[in-house]
Amino acid sequence: MIALITGATSGFGRAGAIRLAKLGYDVIITGRRNERLLQLEEEIKTNYHTQVRTLCFDIRSRKECENAWNSLSNEWKQVDVLFNNAGLAACSEPIGEADLDDFDRMIDTNVKGLLYMSQQVIPVMKKRNTGMIINLSSIAGVEVYPNGNVYCASKHAVTAITKAMRMDLLPYGIRVGSISPGAAETEFSIVRFKGDEEKAKAVYKGLTPLNAEDIADVVEFMVTRPAHVMINDVLLTPARQANTYVYNRTV
Repeated sequence: MIALITGATSGFGRAGAIRLAKLGYDVIITGRRNERLLQLEEEIKTNYHTQVRTLCFDIRSRKECENAWNSLSNEWKQVDVLFNNAGLAACSEPIGEADLDDFDRMIDTNVKGLLYMSQQVIPVMKKRNTGMIINLSSIAGVEVYPNGNVYCASKHAVTAITKAMRMDLLPYGIRVGSISPGAAETEFSIVRFKGDEEKAKAVYKGLTPLNAEDIADVVEFMVTRPAHVMINDVLLTPARQANTYVYNRTV
């Protein structure tokens, strides 16, 4: 069994890759930070004794996605699980005040990058009439919150693409689902606030946020269901989060 995980250098992607390796999958791990990919490769090989391929490239580039995929042998292209995890939030300003480069970065990563990789993997899955695709969406793909604007739009797009994939790939036995986390403490807020750790920590003040292992648990649950079962979407939040912006924070 082979799993391909995008954005595997940190957070949900890293935890998902480790969990899939623990389940016995050979893994293809991708990301932009080669040193981290190599560290993860060594960790997986040492602890789980499965095979690993690393692909270092920028998922925002259609050409780099194609080249990375084409660098794989035919054997490695027989992907059973595609975890489209790569994504980010790049700003928190209102419409009209945010940097357009941040808008491009989110759309290019969260939407176009997901499509670029899916377009490489899906034809192989269709030939085999089997496979599973898990797209990392967000509670922001369910409802919008103030200053979420383009990030929320990008995750709404992921939700829509997931539903469309499920219909289009149904005749081929390919199962498609998504995971939609609420507040989760990874590098997410550090990236969004341009490295401002104080602002990032304030997001989770007064509550215990989700963590990467919580998402890995969901990935494991989805891939271990019997062949007749598909988990279409899992929406999970911290116990103190009701929706995208209503929290019960301790003082």
